[in-house]
Amino acid sequence: MTKFLAVCSTGLGSSFMVHMNIEKVLKELGVSGITVDHTDLGSVARGDADAVFVGSDLAEAASGIGDVVVLDSIIDLNELRTKVDEAVKRHA
Repeated sequence: MTKFLAVCSTGLGSSFMVHMNIEKVLKELGVSGITVDHTDLGSVARGDADAVFVGSDLAEAASGIGDVVVLDSIIDLNELRTKVDEAVKRHA
């Protein structure tokens, strides 16, 4: 099963919001079979997820943990929709 992970520095606020928005976008796209979760950067390791979504502030720190999807804006649903769709196509 494909897994997407939203990651922020604490694993509480912004990662949870992105997690919920990824689920919303997947539903809009009619995609099922993808598990979404969220966590803090210190808890994620390579192989924990097929795609890891982070804000641009964590891009450098997250490099090396796999397929990292960098969000220029964590509140821009259009950007998220585009990048989730691309990630789905890479991993589905």
